[in-house]
Amino acid sequence: MSTAQQLPLTDLQIALISRALADRRRFQILTQISASTEAVPCAELLKAHPVSAATVSHHTKELERAGLIATLREGKYASFLMQRDVLHAYAQQLLQFC
Repeated sequence: MSTAQQLPLTDLQIALISRALADRRRFQILTQISASTEAVPCAELLKAHPVSAATVSHHTKELERAGLIATLREGKYASFLMQRDVLHAYAQQLLQFC
């Protein structure tokens, strides 16, 4: 998990997360990553999504930039972990508008 994400998130963080979640494919990739308690290898994402490796790479970079996932690298291989505390902070901040 990421280190002690505190409320409130900055306006930039909110915008990056909102933008990342607005894309259907990124949302599907995040859903797949969040379904696992272990790191999800990039190869698993490629099997589940009928797009190129470059497209998956682009989407995972956007999710990482938003702070929603962390990338673990071992040589040329990458795996991804959900950053649940960031998504939770985002949801909590959105709930303030209700």
